[in-house]
This record gives sequence, structure tokens and C-alpha cells, in this order.
Amino acid sequence: MDDLLTPPPIREEHEAMSAKLSGIVAEGKETMPEVIAPLVCKPLELEPWRVFKIMSEFVTGFELIQKYSTAASFFGSERAQPDNPAYQAATELAARLARYGFAIITGGAQGIMEAANKGAHDAGGASLGLNIRLQSNQPTNTYTTESMFFDHFFVRKVMLTFSSSVYIYFPGGFGTLDEFFEILTLVQTGKIKRIPIVLYGKEFWTPLLTLFTDELATKYRTISPEEMDLFHVVDSVDEAYEYITKNVVC
Repeated sequence: MDDLLTPPPIREEHEAMSAKLSGIVAEGKETMPEVIAPLVCKPLELEPWRVFKIMSEFVTGFELIQKYSTAASFFGSERAQPDNPAYQAATELAARLARYGFAIITGGAQGIMEAANKGAHDAGGASLGLNIRLQSNQPTNTYTTESMFFDHFFVRKVMLTFSSSVYIYFPGGFGTLDEFFEILTLVQTGKIKRIPIVLYGKEFWTPLLTLFTDELATKYRTISPEEMDLFHVVDSVDEAYEYITKNVVC
């Protein structure tokens, strides 16, 4: 039926692209290196194995996360230890959300990611880890019920973006901020539907929010004041849990 509704020139273009990709995938399977080196410079020519690897990560990732209808993604520092209040809060919040019916999804490594996976795991819920393969050999924590390794950050970010009904950010470093701005931009531009974005820990997030209001919104007018409503800041597990369960609609 879809083919009948697609204009012939577009259908021909799709068929040509499909044939081209099929050839690239077939060649990529045969030329995949055992060890994937970091991409330092732009390749001088198309690398079929890299296209194949990227496509296979997308397919495998989507097959994994589509098993779960309602999920919460947790982000935060890999360096947080079990005695850190943020680690403990992430464990408790994940456990409560898992008992409510959420699958818990993290980057699969240590710190806040481990804390959230631990909370879900100990509560008997689904606990997913979407890890990234690094030269430093970042292991997956032991609290995941399902996990997957990615070689490409951007594919992993798509999976984390596609997967959840709420995004929860605990204190973290460059990676956490990158993931926060990624989701915030996608919601701001309407590329994904508006869903709850939760920032946990007012003390940690206040300097960044002050930059948003005083510099970006007021001084330079590069964002509108209304865009500050795209996320919600909380300071306790109870506050986060109440906000999430009231505002998640799918």
C-alpha cells in the first residue's frame, strides 16, 4: 500500500538508495576490522565496514529498547561512589520508578549509572545498560538485566533519546551536560515530543541555570524566558518521584 502512495520518482530514488546500501552492507560484512580504531580524521573514501557497523548498531539497539513501553533514562557522573548522596538518591529513585512500572535505562557503566541500575535490579524491575566501548575499557556494571555495547557515541545517544518517557540528570561532567543539551535542543526544536526533563540537585544545577537566565535569556537574548520551563529542578527523591509520575503520559 505504501508503494502505491509513493510518487514514482521518489520510489525510484528509494529503490536506488536501498540497492546502494545493500551493496555497502554486503561489502562491510567482509571488511570489518577486528579492532576499531578512533576516527581521528575524515576518511578519504567511503568505508563500507563502518557503514555496516553503524547500521547494525542502530538495528540491534532499536530491537533492544522497543521491548519496553515506559522507561526512564538516568544520566550522571561515572565517578560518584556509593557513599555519595547523589548515588544513593539515584538508587532510591530508580527503585521506586521500577516498582511503579518503569524500565530503567542508563549508560551501563559505574557511578550514577550503576546506582540507577542497582535500584531497578534490586526492586525486581527491568534494568538496561547502553554502554560505550572505550579505550579505557569501561565495564558494564553488574546490575543490568540487559545490556549492549556501542562503538559510536551518536548511535548510543539516539538509543538513549528514543527510549524513554522521562530523562533524569544527576550531577555529572561533560558527558552528562552533553546528553542534557542534546535532549533539551531536541525538545526545544520540536524534533521529539515534549516530555519531562528532570535536573536533580539544585546546588549543582543553579550556576548553570543562572547562566541561562542572566546571560542567555536576559543579556544576550539567545533563548526565551519561556524555554526555562522545558526542564524541572528537584532536590529530593520524593519531589522527583511525584513530578515524574504526575507528568509522564506515555
